Amino acid sequence: MYEIIVVGGGHAGCEAAHAAAVKGHKTLLVTSNIKNIADMPCNPHIGGSAKGIVVREIDALGGVMGKVADKTHLQIKMLNSAKGPAVQSLRAQGDKIAYPKEMLNELNSLENLEIREAMVEDLIVEDNKVKGIILEDGEKIESQAVILTTGTYLKADILVGNTRTRQGPHGEKPSNHLSDKLKEYGFTIKRLKTGTPQRIDRNSIDFSKTKVEPGDDKYLTFSFDLEPQYKIEDQIPCHLTYTTEETHRIIRENLNKSSMYGALDDIEGIGPRYCPSIEDKVVRFSDKERHQLFIEPESRYYDDMYLQGFSTSMPPEVQEQMVHSLPGFENAKILKYGYAIEYDAIYPTQLKNSLETKVLENLFTAGQINGTSGYEEAACQGLMAGINASLKLEGREPLVLKRNEAYIGVLIDDLITKGIRDPYRLLTSRAEFRLLLRSDNADQRLRRYGYDVGLISNEQLERLNTKEREIQELLEWTRNQKLKVTKEVEEEFVKRNYQVPAATLTYEQLLKRPEITIEFLEQFEKFPYSDEIKEQVEIYLKYEGYIAKSYKEAEKLLKLEKKQIPADIDYDKVSNIASEARQKLKEVRPTTIAQAIRISGVNPSDISILSVYLKREYGKDE
Repeated sequence: MYEIIVVGGGHAGCEAAHAAAVKGHKTLLVTSNIKNIADMPCNPHIGGSAKGIVVREIDALGGVMGKVADKTHLQIKMLNSAKGPAVQSLRAQGDKIAYPKEMLNELNSLENLEIREAMVEDLIVEDNKVKGIILEDGEKIESQAVILTTGTYLKADILVGNTRTRQGPHGEKPSNHLSDKLKEYGFTIKRLKTGTPQRIDRNSIDFSKTKVEPGDDKYLTFSFDLEPQYKIEDQIPCHLTYTTEETHRIIRENLNKSSMYGALDDIEGIGPRYCPSIEDKVVRFSDKERHQLFIEPESRYYDDMYLQGFSTSMPPEVQEQMVHSLPGFENAKILKYGYAIEYDAIYPTQLKNSLETKVLENLFTAGQINGTSGYEEAACQGLMAGINASLKLEGREPLVLKRNEAYIGVLIDDLITKGIRDPYRLLTSRAEFRLLLRSDNADQRLRRYGYDVGLISNEQLERLNTKEREIQELLEWTRNQKLKVTKEVEEEFVKRNYQVPAATLTYEQLLKRPEITIEFLEQFEKFPYSDEIKEQVEIYLKYEGYIAKSYKEAEKLLKLEKKQIPADIDYDKVSNIASEARQKLKEVRPTTIAQAIRISGVNPSDISILSVYLKREYGKDE
């Protein structure tokens, strides 16, 4: 018997199993193919806009994705570095061979974790409580909690042209019965789809017709604990090309051959809005003359290049024409054709904010089974499910991150409160407190939570304490230290077209000017701290007013979060609320007034009526 069983070895499953095992629980990870643990079946990168901040949050809490990415990437860069800190995010080009191998090493090093190759087709359920799993051959394995992280393997169908094949991303056997069993237990199942582009032989591409996209020329890491594991000069570049009018003509003339546009008439799944197929782009954005495509290396160990932005379900002969119409790809050799994949997921409003399901006790779900897209979205859910399944066994309250504390909190709250129409993708625009949820401060926001749940060591916590102490020391230093305006100083200001200070100012006063940086001021006097500390101080001083305003707004949210809604409330007894609001409240069953406000279809008037009802029936202050 195990304490926790994790079903699925993708990015969600790896984080869930790692968290449970590190916390000391006897854990079993069941996967259909050990070779596919931490696999990257689609894009070969970790991070990206908003997603890179999630990877830092995972690391801050004690997860492993950031460390593994740091040890194995081909290149890394900071996106939006010319913009404000709220939208800056790391993106690393992963190695599809090295990343899974390193992740497996991490998992194999855990004494409380066992990995087994098998297919799970049912759950052991007694009195609406999950007690374990049932394998394809009928074997039963008992546990106190189960975490489902099945990715795109529930009734997976590969779609190419007019063909539909029941298989997983690499041709593996999918799970054909588990989603039916979940439906029998009372879950609402939703059909979703996603896709992937071609893989091209590196040696057949004329890179002279493309633009080079190198990694950054300064060292960067996802992890707060690791030193850089690479050399800047050894980074492998990506490249940029564009579709042409010829590409668009080929697509338009062959739309009826695409799985999504008529070749198959039984498509149920809804595709990702923010990562559409090239057919979708050409149809929906017909006014655009071209679409950019990134040519990304998949590994140091083979020559496959990933054509980011060219996802398609056209038949192979049409894909050949499409690829050869691209600049630099006139003689390209396609090693693997693009395809779409359709799969089952559960509707996420059936989850608690701990990621335990409302339908079956002791069952947790994480990743694409919850309707999300992306490795990072999956990994953070897996981490939270692993933590909360463990905390439940320990008799402790779940760890629930708020919207003002983490992108992870935004993601989970969006899923359980708003549900999904298409595969959910994190965006910076989804976070109303994004100035607080920066890449640079993820450890300050979350590391103590990681320590409290047992995933962060005393040594890691002490490093955080030292960092925060040094930030305060440098802030104090800038308030007291003044720059004397000498002739030399005046010349440097004039040279940069900066306004020359009319009087002697403190460094704090100077750094509040938008154009003044610590780097500029250090030619007059060195700031006696590390680059990391200086970056934190500069951000704080430049955005102090905006940060204070965000905290004030967050406090209003927290007050509403404290206004609890009883779990046994009967919404049919709340008179005068709109019928749509009643239906949505019954579906989501929000735990707080703040969560109720975020439900689409619930209006301010409905909230007012609900608040009055709670005060009258339960004595709760509105």
